[in-house]
Amino acid sequence: MRSSGQRVTVVLGAAAMTTPGVSLSTRLVAIGMVLWWGGRLPDAQIEGSRDRPVVHVAQVDSLIHPASAEFITQTLDAADAESADLVILVLRTPGGLVDSTRDINTAIIGSRTPVVVFVGPSGARAASAGFLITIAADIAVMAPGTHIGAAHPVAGTGQPMDDTMAEKVASDVAAYARSLAAQRGRNVELAEKAVTDSQSFTEAEALSAMPPLIDLVVDDLDALLETLDGRSVTRWDGTVEVLRTAGARVENREMSWRQRLLSAVAHPQVAVLLFSLGTLGLTIELWSPGAILPGVVGGLSLLLAFFAFQILPVNYVGLLLVLFGLVLLVLEMITTSFGALAAGGAVSMVLGLVMLFDSPAPEFQLGWVFILSILAALAAVVMLLARLGVRAQLQAPMTGTAGMLDETGEVIEAIAPGVLGRIATHGEIWSAAADQPIARGMRVRVVEIDGMTLTVLPEMPVGPTLEGVQ
Repeated sequence: MRSSGQRVTVVLGAAAMTTPGVSLSTRLVAIGMVLWWGGRLPDAQIEGSRDRPVVHVAQVDSLIHPASAEFITQTLDAADAESADLVILVLRTPGGLVDSTRDINTAIIGSRTPVVVFVGPSGARAASAGFLITIAADIAVMAPGTHIGAAHPVAGTGQPMDDTMAEKVASDVAAYARSLAAQRGRNVELAEKAVTDSQSFTEAEALSAMPPLIDLVVDDLDALLETLDGRSVTRWDGTVEVLRTAGARVENREMSWRQRLLSAVAHPQVAVLLFSLGTLGLTIELWSPGAILPGVVGGLSLLLAFFAFQILPVNYVGLLLVLFGLVLLVLEMITTSFGALAAGGAVSMVLGLVMLFDSPAPEFQLGWVFILSILAALAAVVMLLARLGVRAQLQAPMTGTAGMLDETGEVIEAIAPGVLGRIATHGEIWSAAADQPIARGMRVRVVEIDGMTLTVLPEMPVGPTLEGVQ
């Protein structure tokens, strides 16, 4: 007896090859069919025998920007390719870019795999862009002690928009929020108020609303998987799926090194460090051309800082104050102001750093410890460079004709008063004059330079009748 379909196929293929009167082409076709079905059957058996569900989990603990949008999209694509049972996005964010938010929601809506957004752990929040992502999910879940909302749009520069533009942007985002909430069967009124009135909602408020803004409140990921098992979920297109999460194999998705780098750069403190380092590096390169390394590091730092400033709510008045302070500190290196420029630069930088990020969110605030640390580090670098500059100015010139003074050499052609001779010094041959006769082979010291002629004195006293002097 033949116990497996794959074995039957192989046997039938062998029989076909040995049947008299069968052409070569027919045999080749039979072999192709054997190989094709032999490759399909194991996959089908594995798929049918996979009793343990697969859940992909991605942690999103940063601003919503192109890097995080790329990461979430790749996570959803991987889940679709593996035919996973569920994707869980553990979300904790103060907000981010509207365009990146729309890209993420488009990926969530188009995903073949059901998507759960879990605002957690306790104490976390999903504000602004995070709120829009939460209500776009197939299932929206919050941990105790979390909140969502405050989705009123602001200008990317952190500056207030004029009334007309602000109304247009708020109306656009509010309509987007209403559309998401209505399609998911969530509270449309509260979704709109989160945008127009910047309202925030605790997990209890979001769940108790009629209809609710979210679907569940659970403590952690384990409790979430247990609660979701057997739950029916209505997808964006109206189809209903029953979730299988009991005993699931959890696959944690991680950002790539490039995504982690861009996410780290988009942090307020990192952005300030990069901007300061970039400005200082380019200044050093312009002050000492040819150093190369400060210029390269400074250029890369400034480019990364500008990337961060595109995402962060930057107040450009504060940014200009920081830049002005850096300029004053640099001027202290090349001029003598007895500390006046440095003091002005320090005050300007402190004011600029305090005003730099126009947002009430604590994630965007720069603490005094950080501000004073940045200022102290920059002051130390400026003082070091200023000291090196003063030392260089006090040293005697070491290049050109000015560097020839007090140098020694050897007479290679005797010198007499009114008669030029020649000396060898600095690896070169120079015309030399003296007010006394100096014989060939004597050591001399350069005391004056007149064009291309050196005036020299003998290192040892010489008499009036030296050999070789006429």
